[in-house]
Amino acid sequence: MTTALDTEQTLLVLKIAFLVLLYLFIWAVVRSVTRDLRSVPQESIVLSAKEANELRARYEPVVPTPFARILVLESPTLQPGSTIELREPTRVGRGGENTIRLDGDDFASTRHAMLEPRPDGLWVEDIGSTNGTLVNGARVTTARLLVPGDVVRIGKTDLQVET
Repeated sequence: MTTALDTEQTLLVLKIAFLVLLYLFIWAVVRSVTRDLRSVPQESIVLSAKEANELRARYEPVVPTPFARILVLESPTLQPGSTIELREPTRVGRGGENTIRLDGDDFASTRHAMLEPRPDGLWVEDIGSTNGTLVNGARVTTARLLVPGDVVRIGKTDLQVET
């Protein structure tokens, strides 16, 4: 009987010792993490507005946002004579997700073409349209750089590149 009691007491002491060691380990980890957080000086991460602007100017090149302007020559949905200014990649087509929507143009695809202003000029790319995208009457097969005066035909809509 004493052997069984001694075994139970030994197991109890081992369980308690294990729990104490576990708590000591967790306490050491928490203490180490909080010590690392306190060691970072506050002023090293706070900059004045002037200092932040100087750092930005040093590391971020100032690139003007490219833009292009297109003139609507003919369209069943867009107002002929109106001008559209493009400052970001613009998808053209009949679908609701397009920036320039050609809802009434039955010859335009849901996702027809992408017009993208870049620093070197305006680019056009056909994005899987059924009837194709034309520039000055020639079908676009890859991304193509447009120059002022080029006429882009998307469905029955004609757009002329101004700048």
